[in-house]
Formats: sequence, structure tokens, C-alpha cells
Amino acid sequence: MLARLEAQRTPLRNNVTLAGVVETFLDPVMVILTLFVSALIFGESVDADYVILSLIAFSLSFPGNTLLSDPLRRVAKDAFLNAMILAGILLLLGYATGYASYFPAEVLFAWFASLPVVLFATHAAARYAIPRVLTLSEAEVTAVVCGFNDIGSQLSSHFLSNRFLGVKLMGFFDDRSRARLGAQDDVQLLGSLSEVANYVKQHHIDRIYLALPMATQPRILALLDDLKDTTASIYFVPDIFVTDLIQGRTESVAGMPVVAVCDTPFSGFNGVVKRFEDIVLSILILILISPILIAVAIGVWRSSPGPIVFKQRRYGLDGKDITVYKFRSMTVCDDGAVVKQATRNDQRITPFGAFIRKTSLDELPQFVNVLQGRMSIVGPRPHAIAHNEQYRKLIKGYMVRHKVKPGITGWAQVNGYRGETETIDKMQKRIEFDLEYLRKWSPGLDLWIIFKTALLVVKDDTAF
Repeated sequence: MLARLEAQRTPLRNNVTLAGVVETFLDPVMVILTLFVSALIFGESVDADYVILSLIAFSLSFPGNTLLSDPLRRVAKDAFLNAMILAGILLLLGYATGYASYFPAEVLFAWFASLPVVLFATHAAARYAIPRVLTLSEAEVTAVVCGFNDIGSQLSSHFLSNRFLGVKLMGFFDDRSRARLGAQDDVQLLGSLSEVANYVKQHHIDRIYLALPMATQPRILALLDDLKDTTASIYFVPDIFVTDLIQGRTESVAGMPVVAVCDTPFSGFNGVVKRFEDIVLSILILILISPILIAVAIGVWRSSPGPIVFKQRRYGLDGKDITVYKFRSMTVCDDGAVVKQATRNDQRITPFGAFIRKTSLDELPQFVNVLQGRMSIVGPRPHAIAHNEQYRKLIKGYMVRHKVKPGITGWAQVNGYRGETETIDKMQKRIEFDLEYLRKWSPGLDLWIIFKTALLVVKDDTAF
């Protein structure tokens, strides 16, 4: 139950929100309560052993990683994944240390089986209850936005669609007229920028969001001067955030604030987590599939003349050349300046090759690439170098996918973009999913992709 790294909680008073507290503590608390209830149902007393187990479970599930703004489908997925990850870790530790024998099997089964339902139900209830609690307790803060533009409109939409943030948007200030702005009648235009300070003082506004272009620096400085006579909190929303950020966040260099616009999600500790995940899972998988590797190797050897393992140069991390392994499925081994992408009913594909491509068995040698550190189990699929050179000129942001190691499977593949990409539109969608993976990476997302990949191997009709 690792915290989702891309989650950014919006602070209210004193940088603490009711929503943020619920997001942080709801999962750990419900994990403990579900354990205690399961124990009591089966006539167990909550003694020191259960207290120790609850503390371990709390530490593994803290902080919660499900946001109140997430769609219910994602909440359900997170609830299932978080419960399974927690169960896997605890059972592994429990049997390795012998501690699992202290607890009846039926209690543990009831706990782990009911936990996904409990987590989903409590999150759904929290989404319903928090806006009403904020309204009844008068804990909402009032806010205005300076600048009716794309980013100001986005900010307004977030406040209106996420009432549990506890922010009541009063309206916008802009020097342009309603007609010039093209604002609809339901948009609250409160006046020009010179009127902000008086409005804030008269209406006791708690927050001011400056959504003004950085090119208007003199106006921003003048407005900040006017606002020095108010007690409102002031937030600047830079217009760089209307761009497609990859791992966008704020950092500091020796105390100087900087904003990350495009960066890898695997810097620092995240990189250690990702590499540990790759090593452990690839070793386990290679051990489990070793009989399959031998059988497929024999099948390739007997299917047609040529090498058993096909080696092809691909772009890896930071666009550097790597050698990727696959079981040979075709009668040719193209790896030059021009590589013809495989198509349905391609005459170059052998009958046995068609089978291993359909079932993704041709990709299995890439687990060796993962151990070598050239690839990850989950990441953007590597394309032939010739295809990279073609698409990088046609698709904006194409090379950003190389901010991470390529993967055996990826977010695009489990969302239907696996196999042939015969049109630019299909490749564009694949790249969009690859970039979304970079923005939203978490260990839980990796496990979810691996789980969905296993299902796709059985029933996917797009591979050939």
C-alpha cells in the first residue's frame, strides 16, 4: 500500500484539510478496524498479538493512496490492489517468521476477503459525507481567481467538481470585459484587478489565486502591493501548468525554488523501489516459466532455420541503444535502417511464430533484459530504432517516453494498443498512454498492469 507519488492534496487552513486527513488515515484505520471486527466475529479476543499485527498493518498502509477526487472505478481498483498487496506482504512475513500461526486461518481469510469491500465502501461514504460536513460546520474557505483564462477556468472546474476540497469560489477578476472574454452568463465576473483588494477586505475572502500569465509581471507586482493590506492567503498559479507536465512538481536548489516540468518518475528513492520490484519479480517469473522457456526454444528451433533468440537494437533509457531479446517468430531478423512492422497475416511469420506472438511467449526472454537493467517489467514498449526515427518526427512528445526504461508490458498495451499500429492515430494513442504512465506511476499501478497483462494473454484478439 505505497502512497501514490503523483497525489497532491490541496491545503486549506494551516495547510491541513479534512479531505487530506481522510485520504491519509482512512485506509490505515479501516485496515485495523476490519482486523479487529474479523477477530471478534470468530470469538477471538483482541490481545497483544492482534495489537502488534495491527501496528504492522497500519505502518504498511500509511499513508492512504486513494484520493477523494478519483473516479469510483479507480477507487475499486485501488481497494482491491491495496488489500492484495497488504495480504501478500503480511502472509509472506507471517509464514517466514512463523508469526502467522498465532492467528486462526479463518480470521485472516475473513480480514483479507472483506478488506477490499470495506475500503471501497468507506471511500464512497467519505465522498458523500465530507462536502456536507464542511457545509454544516462552516469550514469552507472562500476564494477568488484573478484571471479568466484557460488555467483560471481549469482551477474553477476543480473547485466546483470537488466540493470536498472545502473551497467556495466566489468568482473571477479580470481587466477585460465579459464580451471580450467570451464568458458565459453563469460566470461570476466580479470586477477588474484594481478592485480585488477592496472586494477581498469587504467580503473577508480567505484565498486569492493569481492565474495571470507570467508575461504580465508588472500587473502581478502591482496587485500584490494592493493585497498587502489584506489577510488573505495568496497563491500564484503559473501558466506553465497549462502545458502537458510529466512529473510536474516544485523542488528547491539550495533554497531556490524551481519547478519540474518534465522529469522521470524514477529519481531518488522511487528508482530504488522500481529496480527492486524489477529484480524480485523477474527472478520469480523466470524460475516459474523456465519449463516454458525450454519448450518455446525447442519449438522455434524446429519451426524454421535461424537463431532461436532474435536480437534487435532498440532505444532504452534516455534514448540510448540497447539490445532486446525475443524468441524469433519470423523467417527474417530485420534490424537495419528500415524495419517493416509486422502485420496481420504477415507471410514472414512462421506458424509457430504466430502462436507465440498471439500468446506473448515471444517476449519472455526480455525478463533477462530486465535483470541486466536494460528494461523494466512495466514501461513503454520499445520500438525498433527505425520506427523511433520515423515517429519522433510525426508525434509531439514521442521521445519523452524514453525518460524511463522500456517495459515488457505497459499501460498502452493493457488499454488496447497492443500489436500493429498501422496508422499515426493509433501510435499517437499509444504514446498518450505511455506519457500518462509516466505522470501517474506508482508500484500499485505496475502491479495492476501486470495483472491485466496476464488476463490479456488469455483473451486478447489484437496480437498476431
